[in-house]
Amino acid sequence: MDKISSAAEFQVAIQSPRLTIAVFKADWCSDCKFIDPFMPEVETKYEDRLTLVEVDVDAVGEVSQEQNILGIPSFVAYSDGRELVRFVNKLRKSREEIENFLDRALEVYQSIHK
Repeated sequence: MDKISSAAEFQVAIQSPRLTIAVFKADWCSDCKFIDPFMPEVETKYEDRLTLVEVDVDAVGEVSQEQNILGIPSFVAYSDGRELVRFVNKLRKSREEIENFLDRALEVYQSIHK
């Protein structure tokens, strides 16, 4: 998962016509660490259909504020610079919940890009 370390990098990533999922995280976040062990497998499973990027909320705080990210980890789907759907809450996220969100994001993306 590529790490986004500036607002400019974030803008480039979400401008892609490909479905891009921004994963908002922080090093100190225990719920973020909980997803770390299985996220590489999830990324591999979906790599042919979408791009995952990691956004460190401490390094790119202005992006988190602009995107109204209140709880982490948060997942937001973008394409062509537009937000399509988000999975944002303060609860710990399971692999199943994350994959369900990615499937939903793909459905929304495909409904737009027919």
